[in-house]
Amino acid sequence: MQIGMIGLGRMGANMSRRLMRGGHDVVANDRSPEAVAALVKDGAAGADSLEQLVQKCRAPRTICLMVPAGVVDSALTSVVPLLSKNDIVIDGGNSHYHDDIERSRSLSASGIHYIDMGTSGGVWGLERGYCLMIGGEREPVQRLDPIFRTLAPGGTAPASNKSGTAQLGYLHCGPAGAGHFVKMIHNGIEYGLMAAYAEGLNILRHANVGSSTAEHDAETTPLRSPEHYQYDFKLDEIAEVWRHGSVISSWLLDLTASALATDPSLEKFGGRVSDSGEGRWSLQAANDEGVPAHVLAAALFERFASRDQDLFQNKVLSAMRLGFGGHQEKK
Repeated sequence: MQIGMIGLGRMGANMSRRLMRGGHDVVANDRSPEAVAALVKDGAAGADSLEQLVQKCRAPRTICLMVPAGVVDSALTSVVPLLSKNDIVIDGGNSHYHDDIERSRSLSASGIHYIDMGTSGGVWGLERGYCLMIGGEREPVQRLDPIFRTLAPGGTAPASNKSGTAQLGYLHCGPAGAGHFVKMIHNGIEYGLMAAYAEGLNILRHANVGSSTAEHDAETTPLRSPEHYQYDFKLDEIAEVWRHGSVISSWLLDLTASALATDPSLEKFGGRVSDSGEGRWSLQAANDEGVPAHVLAAALFERFASRDQDLFQNKVLSAMRLGFGGHQEKK
């Protein structure tokens, strides 16, 4: 099949390469001429403009947007007038599912199909494949099955007793917005898993606190049993041993072990953790549905704290302690 790819960043470029390896034709466009040129070297047809991209794509066209969520609407405003009835537009980024519902309604008035494709795989997707969570009308989704099947990992994981495409790594989750809704929750879970690994390793890192000289003042909680905390653990080796036969083994642990193996103290990282929106949206959905999401909430708020968004509230705490007890901040 043929697909027009708009956006050749970390995901879009490698998705294009995986599709070409699978025998599909890719017409590539990006704001960076260098990104287009690099993909042309790998076999894609380059397009210097959206007009040229649409001209080079055969009708009925399939256009995939791999751009940040904040610029999807502006990209649609530019490309949709160039399209024809029965063409398909895929948003493979991390849009809010509310936007998908509205975009689908709007484009359907022109006879254009809209598919939201939640995509997980990161920079490793070229080799490992991409987990795809797909929303939209059944007919255009079925029409693009060869595209999804090529992008997905395939039968790399142990198959369950269920039939269908899920065990291959892609799934039509439901109507417009369903794909990004599932991806939204996927990313919320990701926040929680990452936070659990990080907190556990941090406890291990400080398990030698009993070996240090304790301060004795009104501002320091005394360590009750210093002899219980005399361990100097090698975190890189612990992360590695957990990878083999442990119930907490995972790809995220693989990546953590790899990072610790090359930089045991993670000196090259500052500890500022961003969030791209899906964790917040997951909590909004949980609130609307009236269901608890304690872990997801804690993991999201920890990311806020990592960016010093808790600084003022901590100053308020210090001010109150000074006021009621004369407690001076420790430097």
